[in-house]
Amino acid sequence: MTEADRVPRATRALMTAAAFVIVVAGMRAAEAIIIPFLLSIFLAIICAPPLFWLESKRLPRWLAMLMVIAAIVGVGFAIIALVGTSINDFSRDIPLYRARLQEQFGGVVGWLAGHGIQISKAQIYGYVDPGKAMEMAGKLFNGFGSVLANSFLIFLTVVFILFEAHSFPRKLRAVVRDPENQLARFGQFTRNLKHYLAIKTLASLGTGIGVGIWLRVLGVEYPVLWGLLAFLLNYVPNIGSIIAAVPAVLLAVVQLGPAAAAWAALGYLVINVVVGNFIEPRFMGRGLGLSTLVVFLSLVFWGWVLGPVGMFLSVPLTMTAKIALDSNESTRWIAVMLGPEAKDQSAPENLASEN
Repeated sequence: MTEADRVPRATRALMTAAAFVIVVAGMRAAEAIIIPFLLSIFLAIICAPPLFWLESKRLPRWLAMLMVIAAIVGVGFAIIALVGTSINDFSRDIPLYRARLQEQFGGVVGWLAGHGIQISKAQIYGYVDPGKAMEMAGKLFNGFGSVLANSFLIFLTVVFILFEAHSFPRKLRAVVRDPENQLARFGQFTRNLKHYLAIKTLASLGTGIGVGIWLRVLGVEYPVLWGLLAFLLNYVPNIGSIIAAVPAVLLAVVQLGPAAAAWAALGYLVINVVVGNFIEPRFMGRGLGLSTLVVFLSLVFWGWVLGPVGMFLSVPLTMTAKIALDSNESTRWIAVMLGPEAKDQSAPENLASEN
């Protein structure tokens, strides 16, 4: 009997829970270091397939690396040029937008009172404050602005990760006990993760561009910012598109009136239905989904641990954990619990064949 077998199961569970709490507390304390590092890994995973594709076309490694670095720098400067000033302007105007929203909301309360429905404004604001949506959007943009301040550190980390990408398999082969089996699992894990992030990034980019163009046509202020917010929150399925739409629709109410707000909401609905229900599932495939409950809990958890950037990374981080758990037979049941409802739970052989 091993030492682990002699330890009571309840004691092991408590020790695991205590270790989890300590790790989470450490992550919160080291937020300033962890966020740039996680973003660097996220960007490196997205940039690795173009790098490997260029090398497969017989380009020298240094030239392929130079082209990828030039693309990263170009995209980074474009983002800073497009949203840098807009974030500051929008943050400055948030108190004005909130005051206008409260004024219009007060008008609705007064109209209801004129029709015999008495509602206290103070009581309503205690439960429903539309200005909070503007403040939430401002916090998200400010968090993104703080990330832009660390852009040079993130850029250097991405470059070094890409330089080391070819050596990871050799290092794993040198340290693992069963190199062929472990490398096969690691390869499956990285392929699934790259596939998920590549498809999700393209779908999010299409969503952000569509939202930005539609709001610009309607005349809503800061369309680039709302397109950026739609791009970021599209990584959070099911509820991300709703969170992204609320502040833009409220701004349309303040700026252009209820009719324009209705058109803005309709545009969000059409874009997200087309991308989320038709385009994305066509290329995403099965086995990479999360249940709606897990998506919501991951949004709350990672947002609490890492702030606004954690909300953006919540689903990619949870998907990474799910794919890693699914790569191991002993932990695959946890991945199944994190995923959506199985189609046929009475036929385990079917599930096994799908995996």
